Amino acid sequence: MIEVAGAAVGLLFGSGLFCLWWSCWPRVGRADPWRFRKSALRTMTDDLAIAGGPGVGLGRLIPTSTVIGLLSAVGALLVTALPAVAVCSGLAGAWLPLSLLHAKARRARAIRRDLWPDVVDNIASAVRAGMSLPEALTAVAHRGPAQLRAPFAEFGEDYRVTGRFPDCLDRLKERLADPVADRLVESIRIARDVGGSDLGRLLRTLSGFLREEARTRGELETRQGWTISAARLASVAPWAVLVMLSTRPESVQAYQRPAGVLVLAVGAVVSALAYWIMLRIARLPVEARVLR
Repeated sequence: MIEVAGAAVGLLFGSGLFCLWWSCWPRVGRADPWRFRKSALRTMTDDLAIAGGPGVGLGRLIPTSTVIGLLSAVGALLVTALPAVAVCSGLAGAWLPLSLLHAKARRARAIRRDLWPDVVDNIASAVRAGMSLPEALTAVAHRGPAQLRAPFAEFGEDYRVTGRFPDCLDRLKERLADPVADRLVESIRIARDVGGSDLGRLLRTLSGFLREEARTRGELETRQGWTISAARLASVAPWAVLVMLSTRPESVQAYQRPAGVLVLAVGAVVSALAYWIMLRIARLPVEARVLR
């Protein structure tokens, strides 16, 4: 009893000291419980804007992923007769469109990273030639890189119809969905609002910085490629072996038991977690759209 009472007194004393220490720090506002979901939706929206193509939105992407997941689950169930394998296959099939979209958007961003300096140079040249800012942005649709002409052409059409430069800039940012575009658009917006003669110098400085950043990041991504390839091979290899083993009746019977289902579930979680950790370690920092 004495030992229990002493432990209780020590616990109360330690709790009191912790409360005193905690009260010395300013209280931070509660975190948004939906922040992760909002961030994921913003990421998918940006990926669709870059690589999804016209008319493709979340309203089509999510049903497509669901249908592919169901078809994958049914196909795996017909081939292997293992419900656990069907569930894993369905989850992988549902994730496949999202993964392909993210990979396509990542490649598009890598291509754009090399093109943005030319876009900035075109705008700077147009401003130096005496063109207005709306005309300089519209001229990118004719003289800029082919991969980026469509958003600027739509900007020109919006400006001719509405004549509202700030609103057209906001829609241009939504179409481009790129942090570099955000910086460029906000620089042009400030120059339009407050005036000044330093816009040309600012654009030239931004162009040089973007070229140096693209060169450095390209070297790092080249060295990063082997890590990503190893992660994909290590994640796919066990499941390829499982598919080959499922063609034998004795293997199917083993994985139909509760212990076999547990092994498959644990293996799926471990494979997904290991793949995520390897990608997390090898991932380069991505510039956030702070000027969204």
